[in-house]
Amino acid sequence: MSVATILQAIENEIANLTQAREVLAGLDGSSSKSTNVSNGRFSAASRAKMAAAQKARWAKYRASKGQTQTTKPVRIMSASARRKIAAAQKARWAKFRTGKKAA
Repeated sequence: MSVATILQAIENEIANLTQAREVLAGLDGSSSKSTNVSNGRFSAASRAKMAAAQKARWAKYRASKGQTQTTKPVRIMSASARRKIAAAQKARWAKFRTGKKAA
């Protein structure tokens, strides 16, 4: 046998073994080649559709419960109440500072 025929036989055997390995890897659930999947990420359009569908499901659920989507009323503090709180806080800090100086 010549060197060329031996090399050709080795190349054929390598090709056969590679093919067998890919078949066996496919049976195991894992693949040596990467697929064209983007790691489970959804497109922006798909995410928007899913968000709209979820909002519709929640709206349907709330409607069945008789609830409406309300927000808490904004609590507004009067100017005089803010002044009283500020004066009390200033007094607390003044007392704290005098305690530090004495110590």
